Amino acid sequence: MSDKKASNQMWGGRFASGPAAIMEAINASISFDRKLYAQDIRGSLAHSEMLAETGIISTDDQHKIAHGLNTILKEIETGQFEFSTRLEDIHMNVEARLAELIGSAAGRLHTARSRNDQVAVDFRLWVKDEFHRVAEALKGLIAVFLVRAEEHAATVMPGFTHLQTAQPVTFGHHCLAYVEMFARDLSRVRDAIQRMDESPLGAAALAGTGFPIDRRQTAKALGFREPTRNSLDSVSDRDYALEFLSVAAISATHLSRLAEEIVIWSTPQFGFVRLSDSFSTGSSIMPQKKNPDAAELVRAKTGRVNGHLIGLLTVMKGLPLTYSKDMQEDKEAVFDAAETLDLMLAAMTGMVGDMTINVAAMKKAAGSGYSTATDLADWLVRTLGMPFREAHHVTGRAVALAETKKVGLEKLMLEDLQSIHDGITQDIFSVLSVQNSVKSRTSFGGTAPSEVRKQIRYWKKRLAKA
Repeated sequence: MSDKKASNQMWGGRFASGPAAIMEAINASISFDRKLYAQDIRGSLAHSEMLAETGIISTDDQHKIAHGLNTILKEIETGQFEFSTRLEDIHMNVEARLAELIGSAAGRLHTARSRNDQVAVDFRLWVKDEFHRVAEALKGLIAVFLVRAEEHAATVMPGFTHLQTAQPVTFGHHCLAYVEMFARDLSRVRDAIQRMDESPLGAAALAGTGFPIDRRQTAKALGFREPTRNSLDSVSDRDYALEFLSVAAISATHLSRLAEEIVIWSTPQFGFVRLSDSFSTGSSIMPQKKNPDAAELVRAKTGRVNGHLIGLLTVMKGLPLTYSKDMQEDKEAVFDAAETLDLMLAAMTGMVGDMTINVAAMKKAAGSGYSTATDLADWLVRTLGMPFREAHHVTGRAVALAETKKVGLEKLMLEDLQSIHDGITQDIFSVLSVQNSVKSRTSFGGTAPSEVRKQIRYWKKRLAKA
């Protein structure tokens, strides 16, 4: 594509001279919206077929247009296409090259269409495709967690509140907590696809068109459920982009929470997990170091995704109907967030899948911090009929005594416990072990291994249908 031809602006008839260099620089979007090339060509093919079938253009012109567009698609995919910033965006770049290839017939392609509905349909198609990619990545991550949960349905570890030991749980149960989180992310993706599954093509600049177009035909051809119902909203709606960034930010937040736990768990002080060499790095000065850099970068990239959401919300907040050039700023945010989230999901799936679980370290920590104190209180309520608040007080005294003696609750002597309340019997020790504690939590959604295995079976069936 020569510079001479590139300088012939598609809107040049209105203007006596070309734009200033700075105007070209701020106005051009081809450096990033070239990502939409496949969707742009796909939309143009569907549009041209509809124009021919409705008799708006001739079949001969449509065949020329289709051949030219497919030629351009091959040129782009093989790296032979020359993009020009003087032609602003992907739409004008494709249209100019089409004119070079097939001549005047190329000018008929834009009949009953504007760049406003063209970019709207291109971007919707891209976001919809990316939603499907994210859904598959989430399913892969959920599947890995189910494998780890099944392996460790009975592996005890401490459960935390305020990052302080609270009650013993199983690692399988902990894994299922992330299954729940990422499954909600997956459901948000599915919901968002349903909401955005409408084609804006045919809305034209903002008011529709007087040509007898068939918007249902193009919607079907492009894989949308139906066409949008209001031409004004069609060209100015970016809810789907905001929703993508919102879903991405929530999912990234879940990934960041997991990354933080992996960073903590992999420290020598915890030693719960060991990351493989594939997801760790060393130190330039300390040869003993094995750093969880992949997890740390997942944690950090969450801020990047969140920033894109805030950025686009700010862009859209003051725009009157309908289209404004401000909306050009929507794409870089979504493109970068999508690329970032794809990488985060892939990295976390790899980390969780091949990290080594230190069962012994988890088991040792599970009994620390008097984690079975609640079990003692529950025993007092269940066996002695004690009001829970009184049982809470008695248990607190038992914990204080164990702290004084520097032993765990299960190591106290019976007479020690009876000195606090004479109704306590030898049976109390049946609930003070970590293993018995987790086995007793059989309420629906509880941490008992039997309940964990039930939930694993449920999620395997649900994932197979997702």
